[in-house]
Amino acid sequence: MKVLIIEDSADVAESMSLCLQLRWPDAAIDTAAEGSKGLKLLDTEQYDIAILDINLPDINGFDVLKEIRKSSNIPVIIVTVRGMDDDQAKGLEDGADDYIIKPFKPRDLVARVNAVLRRASSDKSHDEASISAGALSLHLTTNEVHLRDDVLKLTPTECRLLYTLMKSANQTLNNKDISQKVWGKDTANNEVVRTYIRRLRNRLKDSPPQIILTQQKEGYRFVTPA
Repeated sequence: MKVLIIEDSADVAESMSLCLQLRWPDAAIDTAAEGSKGLKLLDTEQYDIAILDINLPDINGFDVLKEIRKSSNIPVIIVTVRGMDDDQAKGLEDGADDYIIKPFKPRDLVARVNAVLRRASSDKSHDEASISAGALSLHLTTNEVHLRDDVLKLTPTECRLLYTLMKSANQTLNNKDISQKVWGKDTANNEVVRTYIRRLRNRLKDSPPQIILTQQKEGYRFVTPA
């Protein structure tokens, strides 16, 4: 496993590195104290996961995340002292796969990394190479969507969400169902689900919604596009 940690505090970066190496002794870990350096490393090296601090000295972490998402679907966990729901939602909306709030316990970091890697690995091992519904097809190995003449690149989490909705086409899934299938969590984080539904609609240019419908007080339903 190869990990990139973008964190301006040397002590925090060292602590995270130690946590990960205790769990994965063979892990190769690179660190960058600035967002610009982190982006350069991502351009030249192949990583399995990136851990990104929001408060960086040169570039805001949210902007770093947006740059990453322009060219890569690498799993990203944001690490921040900001505990406000809107900051968490912004990180997820910009393409993060998960977030963890400082200060955190070592086992919490390991658990989040393990969960994100497990989901990414699961995404690559779907029995079906693609799934189609009308004018929309989702290619699971590349995280690409073909919608009529458009080809869209999704993040692993967006891909997993769309796959879940498509597999239950014309059925309403509530937030708990979605959280369980997409994030493997038994409890629903309604704000996270709303954020990703909104992000996926933006990707599909589904406004007003015709593909992913909201069923008031029930959940969300995928409708096959003509």
